Amino acid sequence: MKIIELPIEFEFNGQKNYLYPSLIILNNELTLVDTGYTNFLSLIENEISKNGYEMKNLKNIIITHYDDDHIGSLYDFKEKYPWINIIASEIESKYISGEMKSERLVQAEEMLENMPNEEMEFGNWFIQQLKNLKHVSIDEKVHEGDMILDNKCRVLATPGHTSGHISLYFPSLKSVITGDAAVKENNELVIANPDFCLNVEKAEQSLTMIKNLKVENYFCYHGGKFTL
Repeated sequence: MKIIELPIEFEFNGQKNYLYPSLIILNNELTLVDTGYTNFLSLIENEISKNGYEMKNLKNIIITHYDDDHIGSLYDFKEKYPWINIIASEIESKYISGEMKSERLVQAEEMLENMPNEEMEFGNWFIQQLKNLKHVSIDEKVHEGDMILDNKCRVLATPGHTSGHISLYFPSLKSVITGDAAVKENNELVIANPDFCLNVEKAEQSLTMIKNLKVENYFCYHGGKFTL
């Protein structure tokens, strides 16, 4: 088993940006963690094939949490590869499937009410982005401590950024896939976007818990791989 990061380059507001979804390879089966923004399907496909793997072997997609940069292309993946098993936490699955209005959308609409005029345009755009996300039903709902992927991966509940956020711990690889529970900034691990955290205190606790695992590799969705 191994984990590789998939650096996805894209442009936002005229600036070059990167996201780093993870690909888990286990017995020739592939598991993708998070799917990027809408229209990232081909970018991720290209990166997977560049690494010598075939999409026909993509068995699972694990979603760490509901945010447009993590679930944006999930619907497209499921449409194109209908056999894929989609895994998420029970809490986040309610938002991803559309059973409940997402926390992020509720937060964005509340923030819009007190936003200065010069930020209104972005606020409205962001709300529309969230409303445009297509709902996808979750095949496998997981909880803290669940062992998945042939018992090689332990699900970690890492709330804060969102309430049902999960990270993935691989004891045999001494590695964690962090989602947005930890991001790499200035060569250290910090919480993602404190201003958008639904609960900063819980986010800090989750970050501390992840750091205390004493692993060697942190696969961060923002900032890329951090190695101790």
